[in-house]
Amino acid sequence: MGRAPLLSETVRDLSRQSHPADRIIICGASPADYEGLQGLDGVELLISEPGSTKQRNAIIDVASDCDIILFLDDDFLLDVDYLRVFVDAFANDPTIVSASGRVIADGINGPGFDFKTGMSLLNGKRPPPPVGGAVVDIPYGYGCNMAFRMATLNGNALRFDESLPLYAWYEDIDLMQRTGRHGRVVRLMNAIGVHLGTKRGRTSGRRLGYSQVANPVYLARKGTYPWRSAVESIAKNFTANLVKSIRPEHYVDRRGRLFGNLLGLLDVARRTDRPDKILEL
Repeated sequence: MGRAPLLSETVRDLSRQSHPADRIIICGASPADYEGLQGLDGVELLISEPGSTKQRNAIIDVASDCDIILFLDDDFLLDVDYLRVFVDAFANDPTIVSASGRVIADGINGPGFDFKTGMSLLNGKRPPPPVGGAVVDIPYGYGCNMAFRMATLNGNALRFDESLPLYAWYEDIDLMQRTGRHGRVVRLMNAIGVHLGTKRGRTSGRRLGYSQVANPVYLARKGTYPWRSAVESIAKNFTANLVKSIRPEHYVDRRGRLFGNLLGLLDVARRTDRPDKILEL
C-alpha cells in the first residue's frame, strides 16, 4: 500500500531471475498501489480490502494452478538464482511445505535502504552461510520472503488469519506454524535476498504498538506461538519502545508504539484484547 514507485522497481527487477516466475500476482488495496505496472507483460493485478492477510489470501485464491507460491514484500530484492533455489528445493524434497530464503541485509532495524543501496548490498561481498548446510530446519520463516507448497495449503484449508488486520503483525509465524504440522519448514541458505525495510506506507505507531502485544497473545491462545516466545516478544518490544521513546529515531514513532503497547497490556489484563481493536485506534 502506498509504495507504487518502489513496487515498480522491484517487480521489474524480477526479470533478472535465472528461473523466471511462472506468474507474478500483485494485490493492492487500490489501483494507485500498483500505478505504473498496468499492462506490463506477465503481471496480474488484483484489488482486495486493505490488510496483509486479506491481500495475501486473495493471491492464494487465484493461484490454484501453481505448485509453489512465494510471497515477497514489495521492498525485497532477490539474487539472480533465488527462484531457482526455491524450485529445486521443493522439487527435490516433497516433505518441504514452507521455506524462507537467507536475508543478508535488513533495513527494517534501521532507517531502511533505498533501491540502489539494496542492489549494492545484494551484489557485494556476502557473509558465509552459517554451519548447517544449504537447507536448515526452522520453526518459522520471515514474512518478507516466504514460500508454501500449494497442495499443503489447499489440502488442509490453510489461509492467513484475517483476524489479524492491516499490517498483521506475526501473520507469517501463524501460517508457517500451522503449515509446519504437515511437513518441514526450512531456510534455504543459497536463496539470497536483501530486505530494504522501507518505512513509507507502514501502519501507525499506535496501531503497531497495540499489535505488538495483542497479536502474540492471540496466537499463543490459538496455539501457533509458544507462550514463552509471546511474553519474550512483548517484553522486548515494550522495553525498546520505552527506552528509545526518550530520544526516538526520526524514522520510528516510538512514543506511538509505547502508547499502543500500554493500551494492549491494559486490555490483556482486562481480557478485552483482540487484534482487530487496532481498527478503533
